[in-house]
Amino acid sequence: MISIQTEDFDVGAEYEALRASGSGTGAVATFSGLVRDSGDLSGVTGLFLEHYPGMTEQVIQGLIDSASQRWDVRKARVIHRVGRLALSDQIVFVGVCSAHRGDAFAACEFIMDALKTSAPFWKKEITGDTEHWVEQKDSDLDRSRAWK
Repeated sequence: MISIQTEDFDVGAEYEALRASGSGTGAVATFSGLVRDSGDLSGVTGLFLEHYPGMTEQVIQGLIDSASQRWDVRKARVIHRVGRLALSDQIVFVGVCSAHRGDAFAACEFIMDALKTSAPFWKKEITGDTEHWVEQKDSDLDRSRAWK
C-alpha cells in the first residue's frame, strides 16, 4: 500500500495495520523520517516537497516488488508526504512485516534507501528568507548502490 499525501499520518495505526496482516507474521519493522533543522543549509525552518503523480507510486511499487523478491515480505506500507512541512513534521513512513526480523529489517531499510534515490520527489529547504532545492547526496547514492 502506497500513499502520497499532504496530511500527517499515525505511526501507531500504521504499525497496528501491519501487525494484523495475518498468520505467519512474526516481525514488523518501521521507519519514520522527520523534518530537521539542517541539511544543505543551516537554520532550516521547513521543507516543501513535490512529486511526479502517478510515476511516484509506480516507482515505489517497484521498490516494494524488488524487496518482496529478495526477502519474505508479507506486507509493506509506504507513506510519503508532500507540500509544505514544518520542523519535526513526519515526512515518510516505511513499514514491512515478515515472518522473521531479519527479512523485515532488511526489506524496510532497502525500501527506504532506494526511495531516497529512485522515487521522483523534489525537496526544497526553507530558511527565514532563503529557499534551496536539495540535490541528491552521494551518501544516499552509496547506500542505495550497496544493495545491488
